[in-house]
Formats: sequence, structure tokens, C-alpha cells
Amino acid sequence: MKFAVINTGGKQYKVAEGDVLKVEKISDTLKVGDKVIFDKVLLIDDGSSTKIGMPTVAGAKVEAVLKEIGRNQKITVIKYKQKSRYFKKNGHRQPYSKVEITAV
Repeated sequence: MKFAVINTGGKQYKVAEGDVLKVEKISDTLKVGDKVIFDKVLLIDDGSSTKIGMPTVAGAKVEAVLKEIGRNQKITVIKYKQKSRYFKKNGHRQPYSKVEITAV
């Protein structure tokens, strides 16, 4: 089984062909159905040999198709200081991109 480890959005993901990933928002200009290329490939394994990058594998890329753009569930952030009647409440929804890996 061929797989790779890619770096996107400050996180690392182990991917194989056909995987669907929920990653940090990639770009404002991309639309659903567009092709995405991840060129920060940290490791590639094809079953018989493994290439480890220092820090990335030269010339390696992972291709994907953008399936969905959305926002995660709302989280509530509360700042509170006792005895001073200070209370502040904020909500935040982190944007994400859902991609399907087409080629490793």
C-alpha cells in the first residue's frame, strides 16, 4: 500500500490514495472541484522502499480534489475575572477544507 505523510496548515497527515481529509482552510480563491497539490511531502512509502525527506522529499507531490469548504462547530471562549464583574463571551468557528486524495 502506497502512502505519504504531508504537511499542511501546520499539521501532518498520513494519506493514501482515496482518503478523504478535513484539513485547515487552504485558500480563498479555490472552488469546490478544483485540483489541489501538496508539495510539502515529508515521507513516501510504496511498500518496498521508503523515502524520508530532510525536511521534504525533493520532487514529490500529492494531488487532491477539493470536495467541501465549510466551518466547524462553534466553540465558546469565555474570559472571566472574579470580584471585578468582568465577563466576556466570544464564539469562534474555524474554517476547514475537505479534500480527497487522488494521487500519491
